[in-house]
Amino acid sequence: MAGKFELYKDKAGEFRFRLKAGNGEIILASEGYKQKSSAENGIESVRTNSPKDERYERKDTSSGKPMFNLKASNGQVIGTSESYSSESARENGIESVKNNAPDAKLEDLTA
Repeated sequence: MAGKFELYKDKAGEFRFRLKAGNGEIILASEGYKQKSSAENGIESVRTNSPKDERYERKDTSSGKPMFNLKASNGQVIGTSESYSSESARENGIESVKNNAPDAKLEDLTA
């Protein structure tokens, strides 16, 4: 099963998206957007930037767990990963985003 983007509204009324792998696991999550169109633009930016390894910022959480951010060409973070148990697990997460995001269908949960 292919990955998919889910577009939804959070409790604060902001639009967010998450990218799920074929197994249903969330592999990337967005910030909150005031406008639905801004969130949709964020999804397109993930599709465009996800294949490019240089767009991934590999870092650690405050508790020392590996994670990553996906950045647009302007340096803005467009998606954030979960925290991982190891650097190799983080690399697998990045590969999953690279493989799933470009062709992922959009499921609009706000409609």
